[in-house]
Amino acid sequence: MPSVGDQLRLGREQRQLSVTEIANSTNIKSDYIRAMEEGLWSTFSAPVYIKGFVRTYATHLKLDVGSVVMQLEEELRNNPDTAEPPPLSGRRKGLVDWVMLQFSRVRWVIVFPLLVGVGVLVASYFGLKAWRSQTPTSTSGPILSPGLHQRQRPALPGTLPLPTNAPAPAPVTPRRPTR
Repeated sequence: MPSVGDQLRLGREQRQLSVTEIANSTNIKSDYIRAMEEGLWSTFSAPVYIKGFVRTYATHLKLDVGSVVMQLEEELRNNPDTAEPPPLSGRRKGLVDWVMLQFSRVRWVIVFPLLVGVGVLVASYFGLKAWRSQTPTSTSGPILSPGLHQRQRPALPGTLPLPTNAPAPAPVTPRRPTR
């Protein structure tokens, strides 16, 4: 059975297409098309590019894509330059990996503003609740403006009371009864 490169070249020649025509219609560089036809798989930076380009090329030539890709995978496994590297980690995936996968699927453009809004509402609720618990609901003495309240201390002999900046009380005038 001919190699993948030979199949691609023969398919192109049977349809009487040039490399440039294939390159223009598939958007694959002509250098890559020549490398695929010659089986120079080390030209490509990764096996994923080889598989994608061969699939696109075979589809354009109306070849049996499944058999071409299966044969390509066998050729790539046997070629030491393009063999798949081992996995980066041999450990099993656990709960943290699953949770991170779920977080990666979230549409954060929508969820993040919602979370910020909920956070603001929760903070406002607890702030208002704390503020209300700090303010007295009933006062036992006269209502004074801030800074004018002085604690009553027993006067020591020979001392004068401290002056305050409170306004002098308005004189109380008796009301005349109206007849």
